[in-house]
Amino acid sequence: MALLALGVAVFALLRTFDGEPDHTDTQRAEAVSATCSAYDTVRRAVATNTNTEPPGGPDDLAGALAAAANARVALLDGGQYLLARLDPATPAELAGDVRRFADQLMDIGAAATAGVPNADPVQAARLADAEAASGAISARCASRDLGDENP
Repeated sequence: MALLALGVAVFALLRTFDGEPDHTDTQRAEAVSATCSAYDTVRRAVATNTNTEPPGGPDDLAGALAAAANARVALLDGGQYLLARLDPATPAELAGDVRRFADQLMDIGAAATAGVPNADPVQAARLADAEAASGAISARCASRDLGDENP
């Protein structure tokens, strides 16, 4: 009996790590739609808040600090928002790109909060990787919008 129980436990364990869990096509489609919607929200928030000029012009220190703070909030919260909205039924390729993008957003925001400029080589690499991940997500979400079965 112990050998049988051990065999069943090993089978269950191997099945757990055997790839993606079984989800219906409807669950996957809903997960892709929700993920792409969350990505679009974050992409717009980051684009809006990282390109905001201080209301009083370049000499407005308080405005510059406020604009920078909003950019950092968009980066850090955007990354967290994406990870929180990622559904287990999201296809692995899209989920991987979303995780990569979200992690890069948070790393960029944390480094910016610490005073690291965008010209810093490590920060520049983060920005490039975030842009690449964003492009991959955009392509997967666009193919979904075009009716492609493999977002």
